[in-house]
Amino acid sequence: MTKRRNFIKKSSLGLLAGVSTIGCATAKTNVVSSKESVMPAGVPKDLTILFQGDSITDGGRDRGAYYANNGSGLGGGYVKDIAFNLLGTHPTKNIKIYNRGISGHKVPQLDARWDDDCLNLKPDLMSLMIGVNDYWHTLDWNYKGTAQSYNDGLRGLLDRTFSALPNLKLIMLEPFAVAGGSAITAAWNRDFTPYREIARNIATEYKATLIPTHTLFQDALKEAPVSYWCPDGVHPSLAGSHLMANAWLDAFNSVYA
Repeated sequence: MTKRRNFIKKSSLGLLAGVSTIGCATAKTNVVSSKESVMPAGVPKDLTILFQGDSITDGGRDRGAYYANNGSGLGGGYVKDIAFNLLGTHPTKNIKIYNRGISGHKVPQLDARWDDDCLNLKPDLMSLMIGVNDYWHTLDWNYKGTAQSYNDGLRGLLDRTFSALPNLKLIMLEPFAVAGGSAITAAWNRDFTPYREIARNIATEYKATLIPTHTLFQDALKEAPVSYWCPDGVHPSLAGSHLMANAWLDAFNSVYA
């Protein structure tokens, strides 16, 4: 346990030093990493939290179990890990947690279902991770999208969201591709980088709290191989999901400190 905590502390310092300011000079993004979480005192009552994204967020959830705080509806990934922590730590806050991630989705699919799966839920806090399929599907699924269409679509989606929910707080997780994963070819190292940069810049401009997930996993490789954290380089293992959950809880702490 001591070794693990020491690694987390070193990882945190490295991330904060490396990516504390990104994008606009006039905007500043909060950047967090994984470490032992201490829950903040300022969590409001009746908080509604929405998780959105693709298969990484989906986590194999039962899409028919769509009510808040439903175990099977939260999936088996990092979202459930977060829910265990938040609900167990704040029993008097009446927190409602929804998972609406759907495997295979890209920004256009999110946009098509946004009224039902975001705006109508009226979240107070939204966690968004999207982008890996916007690139990956150009390789194997004949998708014609580009980094520019990803940029434009994501900005449009967020403009629409903040127009309807002006007080929404936003946590964004950087899309990632872990080096050495079975799905990660040399092309990813070159062509996926712009998607990550776009997500980071948008997080800055929209004053989101950014989780630099790509850096988080690259640093984790210093302690264990990619097969331990994220075997195909895209979908995290149980250990990788826990790493993401700890980083997310730090982001939550920074929002409600």
